[in-house]
Amino acid sequence: MKRDPTGWLRPLDFKRGCIEMNHGAGGRLGAQLVDELFARAFDNDFLRQGNDGACLPAPPPGHRLVLATDAHVISPLFFPGGNIGSLAVHGTVNDVAMLGATPLYLSASFVLEEGLPLAELRRIVEAMADASRGCGVPVVTGDTKVVERGKGDGVFIGTTGLGALPAGREIGGANARPGDVLLLSGTIGEHGVAVLSQRESLQFDSAIESDSAALHGLVAALLAAVPEGAVHVLRDPTRGGLATTLNEIARQSGVGMRLDEAAIPVLPQVAAACELLGLDPLYIANEGKLVAFVAPEAADAALAALQAHPLGRHAARIGEAVADAHRFVRMNTAVGGQRVVDWLSGEPLPRIC
Repeated sequence: MKRDPTGWLRPLDFKRGCIEMNHGAGGRLGAQLVDELFARAFDNDFLRQGNDGACLPAPPPGHRLVLATDAHVISPLFFPGGNIGSLAVHGTVNDVAMLGATPLYLSASFVLEEGLPLAELRRIVEAMADASRGCGVPVVTGDTKVVERGKGDGVFIGTTGLGALPAGREIGGANARPGDVLLLSGTIGEHGVAVLSQRESLQFDSAIESDSAALHGLVAALLAAVPEGAVHVLRDPTRGGLATTLNEIARQSGVGMRLDEAAIPVLPQVAAACELLGLDPLYIANEGKLVAFVAPEAADAALAALQAHPLGRHAARIGEAVADAHRFVRMNTAVGGQRVVDWLSGEPLPRIC
């Protein structure tokens, strides 16, 4: 038994217990859930302030603030290579990093469904805490709500990331220029196929795991290897995959693109799974890859920097940006033809992030 200033509470039963509506009612059970799970897992000086927000130090002089937010509703909650908790950290850290900023802090909000086993919630929160510490980006504030059974699919997680961007650095989707070299940091399609295989209980000859990872270290290595301003665009191709991401950038920047299909790296087991399921790897989500648009004179140094990093060892040069009033993304195919790589139509893999 554990003494509380207002009465007696049993410790949370992480083996057999479940989330109850009272955990979200703002009373003792909710405070106990925060104390015995969230506060212990995410423990840091800012969180220990114990307020509804965190008082944070100012960014370094001359830096601007970058703010990114994301919601995570993946099904299933656990998949080969991660779970919704680690994914929530990686996804938001990457959104901040894609602007060339250094991620500093995270906030997290949890919408929990009545009946969610506490054992599952602890696995998710501990994975999230491990990912946060591994990134060096602490969760400094958060919130928890509970919804009725059948209305929450286990747990939804919202995360917001705060970062610092050096003065003069301008990296964004509107900055691609004709002549830019397109670099991809590695193989595509693992995350979407890993989630689908778990969801549908599919068995493949070779294991396929999600590529979920925080990319801010890879971005830092890339930016350190080339002159300031040589990297024009960074983007992580998540929902909609590489194809949709490139079309988004083409629309923002007003350029076209030429891709080389043979140069785009895809793991053999992912290619085989996509062929079996009638999917195109270009449209499958990734959670640990980036595409960079780099000035041609810096492309070789940028590619070498990516390949020297553990998360970029399969990096490749996959094409270039071109002048095109229609903003088409075209690809030279492996069989010698050419096709337009259009926007994703429909949703072949819903609820994957």
